[in-house]
Amino acid sequence: MESEQVMLALAALAQSTRLDVFRLLVKHEPGGLAAGDIARAIAVPQNTMSSHLSILSRAGLVSAQRFSRRIVYRADLTRFQAVVLFLLKDCCDGRPEICAPLIESLTPCCVPKPRRKADV
Repeated sequence: MESEQVMLALAALAQSTRLDVFRLLVKHEPGGLAAGDIARAIAVPQNTMSSHLSILSRAGLVSAQRFSRRIVYRADLTRFQAVVLFLLKDCCDGRPEICAPLIESLTPCCVPKPRRKADV
């Protein structure tokens, strides 16, 4: 991944509404959400939401798929992973002693929750 792409992604997430949208879409993976549902959930007018979604799309952080009149947006977790890995690899400069504590602190937040029998 190139520095320009990382800067575009970070700039897109550096605005509170867009960060809220991205976080909402991550929570709704893998199904995604329709643009109108996103606008209602974040309490932003649909035309304003359209601008925010365009910026996130140009940054590669969300993808859109049209279903008749609805456009469903999904978080692009592969792209987000690439941004985070770029930062880790670039900033650590191949020195695991720098990144190891950071990676270790991220691990507990990402452990899958055990499924209840009712969920199966």
